[in-house]
Amino acid sequence: MKNSTRHTGTLTVVERCASSVNGNPRYLVMLDGYTARTMVDSSLGYAITNFEGKNVEALIGTHYGTRSIESVKLA
Repeated sequence: MKNSTRHTGTLTVVERCASSVNGNPRYLVMLDGYTARTMVDSSLGYAITNFEGKNVEALIGTHYGTRSIESVKLA
């Protein structure tokens, strides 16, 4: 992941995207004015909905030209 930065704020799940080829869930989320997608076949796709509406700290960066969220933890 390139250009990684830390962001804090309330996480909002905007939409569920199409699943990966392997059937793993993907989401489009919004945090601190940034929109980002969970990475393909990432375990975060299963856990991201647990953080919706909560104050979190997340690592957001660029992965293959797409803004992606790499990790999330409660702030």
